[in-house]
Amino acid sequence: MIRRRAVLAGLGLGVLSPRADATTPRMVVADQRITRTSTFGILACGPRDGPIDRWARAVAQGLTLRLSPSSPIRLSRVGGLDGVTGANHLQTFVVPDGQTAAMIPSDAIIAFLTGDPRVHFQPGDWVPILAGECAAVLVIRGGLARLENPIPIKLAAASPESLDLAAILAFKRLGAEVSPIFGLRGTTAVSRAFASGEADAALLTGEDVPADIATLSANGGVAVGALGVVDDRDQVLIDPLLGGLPTIHAVAKSRGIPPLPHSLEQAFRAVSAASRIDFIMVLPHLTAPAKVAVWRQAAMSAIQSPALNAAAAASSVGLTVSAAAAAAAPFNVQAGELLALRQFLFQRFGWRPS
Repeated sequence: MIRRRAVLAGLGLGVLSPRADATTPRMVVADQRITRTSTFGILACGPRDGPIDRWARAVAQGLTLRLSPSSPIRLSRVGGLDGVTGANHLQTFVVPDGQTAAMIPSDAIIAFLTGDPRVHFQPGDWVPILAGECAAVLVIRGGLARLENPIPIKLAAASPESLDLAAILAFKRLGAEVSPIFGLRGTTAVSRAFASGEADAALLTGEDVPADIATLSANGGVAVGALGVVDDRDQVLIDPLLGGLPTIHAVAKSRGIPPLPHSLEQAFRAVSAASRIDFIMVLPHLTAPAKVAVWRQAAMSAIQSPALNAAAAASSVGLTVSAAAAAAAPFNVQAGELLALRQFLFQRFGWRPS
């Protein structure tokens, strides 16, 4: 996975910094310097000036006019860059009175799916309000022809429990052997590994995927397929952010590769959905429908503002309210599907939650 830095244009919020790995021990407590006169608040599941904090500030500006015109929306920050501590805070401490929403990165979803012992939340309980969607593209040196070579493909990856798990599962769906090169985190490391021949494939997701594709294309990389989106009938469709690029499932079908076992297939869809989420803003479980409607109406107004539109365009991130629930639906996985994913990780890599 590559995650680039992106400017929140027009908002004076600076540059989005790269995300750390899920093991990053950077922690902060809730910011106490923000005024508490506001009725509404946003919990940014990450540290001050991290990517989630900056998106939270940008969205708060867009929400203020419709949601809280008389006082600023209160912002608080909890936890490290992977969002796990913040998501735990949402599950345990945020009252479902409709006054506080949380903004959560996709890394927290992966931590849940892979069985990180720090996780004490259920993404299926969340009420999605707004999603920041990004493209997720598999790039291979030499394109689809490389899949015919029996030599395992060297995949640039951060770790088994990162968003690169989506790429590992994608290659399994394609019927191709893969040899992940773990420890490659961030744009610079992946690009260098690809240029030097250390790696032959990468999952591109996060901000500014088009620029990442161009970078790897200069060294023989070909975008072979996207992870796609799952509709309300559980069908994998072409990613609207990448019109014309086939889904991994379509590529596999064209090659005559049989589907994955059902439980692992559903887990793959959940991991793929996480890889397409830059962030998701949610309300806690049991929030009253009337409160949910208030937030969604305010979010619809916010994403139509020129400033927030400019920020999203600069980051190559699509903001959606109407499709936020559909984007998050694959996270509501069954116990058997979680077990299948974790067994795959153990059998393939000897990985287990520590």
